[in-house]
Amino acid sequence: MAHHVLDCDSLIRSLSLTKKLYLCFNVSAKEKRIADMASLQLHLLPFSTGPCLPSSRFRRSLVRSSTKRQALFNRIAPVYDNLNDLLSLGQHRIWKRMAVSWSGAKKGDSVLDLCCGSGDLAFLLSEKVGSSGKVIGLDFSKEQLSVASSRQKLMSKAFHTNIEWVEGDAIDLPFSDGHFDAITMGYGLRNVVDKHKAMQEMYRVSKAGSRVSILDFNKSINPVIAFTQELMIDNVVVPVASGFGLAEDYKYLKSSIREFLTGKELEELALDVGFSNARYYEIGGSLMGNLVATR
Repeated sequence: MAHHVLDCDSLIRSLSLTKKLYLCFNVSAKEKRIADMASLQLHLLPFSTGPCLPSSRFRRSLVRSSTKRQALFNRIAPVYDNLNDLLSLGQHRIWKRMAVSWSGAKKGDSVLDLCCGSGDLAFLLSEKVGSSGKVIGLDFSKEQLSVASSRQKLMSKAFHTNIEWVEGDAIDLPFSDGHFDAITMGYGLRNVVDKHKAMQEMYRVSKAGSRVSILDFNKSINPVIAFTQELMIDNVVVPVASGFGLAEDYKYLKSSIREFLTGKELEELALDVGFSNARYYEIGGSLMGNLVATR
């Protein structure tokens, strides 16, 4: 069952982001504290971001996903990070910290960030697992991975060298069974052709007792939220994207959310493939959602 608190007033109040709220979601926050705060109304729109490594830390596997969607993410890669910050007023960074905290990743862990984009979650995971841990960021977009790699080269902290970038497919992961201590996925599942297969793959490569944390747009059954999402896409996202020459590329958001799964359906999907527990949180004024599934 999805967990949230929502009324029209709180949705309007969610437009205001304060420093106090930001501090509530720092990476060292206790899981319970984050869970308790999950219903706080933040607000706006994100997508996905991430980094990529030098050729020595980059490998490639077979990609079977939609070539049309793959081409889209290749096109938007150069401005992806800037648009994320602009369209979400920076709040996507809070949601991503929440997703990483919910994953339960800790020092020394081997973790996977699926659909890593330009690397935002992978970098946060890198800080969590430290130099004794290992992070793999996988994406089907070569251009997104190139941006990720470039960002990583600019990182000064030593533990950021523990990231390896893989060009691959979320429905056919090139990893052995029970390999990872934690898995994250930010704004990726909605774009995967076969969501059931992707969830099966996450279950397969995760260790017993580990967690999968999946952040994405929330497909709400509340007509007010659904209307708000579409209103924002039509009147904020697409117009802003048009300034980068990407209006047509971002129009797909509405249809991708309509075709996505509700929080309850995501919980059911996780349980169906074998996860022992699944809980969905509505965050960001219920415009976003995060599934936490335990192997």
